[in-house]
Amino acid sequence: MEALDAASIAMLVSGGLAAGVVNTLAGGGSLLTVPLLVLIGLPGTVANGSNRIGILALNATAAWRFRAEGVADLRDALPVLLPVILGSVIGATAVTQLTDQAFERLFGLVMLVLLPTLWRPKPGRDRAAIAPGRSPAVRFALFFGIGLYGGAIQAGVGIALLFALSYLGSDLLRSNGIKVLVVGILTLVALPIFALEGQIAWLPAGILAAGFALGGEIGARLAIRGGEKLIRPVLVIAVLALAGHMLGMY
Repeated sequence: MEALDAASIAMLVSGGLAAGVVNTLAGGGSLLTVPLLVLIGLPGTVANGSNRIGILALNATAAWRFRAEGVADLRDALPVLLPVILGSVIGATAVTQLTDQAFERLFGLVMLVLLPTLWRPKPGRDRAAIAPGRSPAVRFALFFGIGLYGGAIQAGVGIALLFALSYLGSDLLRSNGIKVLVVGILTLVALPIFALEGQIAWLPAGILAAGFALGGEIGARLAIRGGEKLIRPVLVIAVLALAGHMLGMY
């Protein structure tokens, strides 16, 4: 593509920053950044692949901050990594051959149905990331599905992870720390597939990634300081926005 002008660069950096904060606190920031990449002239498939560079930068930055503050580290994410990685590889490989419209509609409905569960009080405040009573088969299927969606579409996968981790017994702050690790790893696994398919425009991807990384740092700091009182309303707004988009309301 042609060289980017100053307005496009500013738009990508500022959009990446805003999406980075939203993604770290909740998810769904790709609903802003993928259209921005299309707006500057990228085809939709290339925008989808290029956006992953920013997602990787965002989650690496936020994961480092959460680990530095003792919120979560790689050990907390290990129980769910295998199914997420398997799903991500399959989803990324199949995305160019699948129609996602029906799935997006269903996903939007599921989000709205699950939204009230975010307000359900959690018993106890221990820092266990995964409730030991949950069925391993259910956990595997749940996170495989999330990996499949994340590898294929990405937008909203952070929200899905927060729902799943909350279901498994983790509070929202710790869930956010685990989420950024898991999304970073599933993105790292899927990224070579998009690169091999020629679906990454490296210059705009790199510029967007700079904004994403800064947004990840800011979002992680806000999450740590605000805790669930901040994360919960941001997550509710993000869920409603994502569900509306996927249900074709805008």
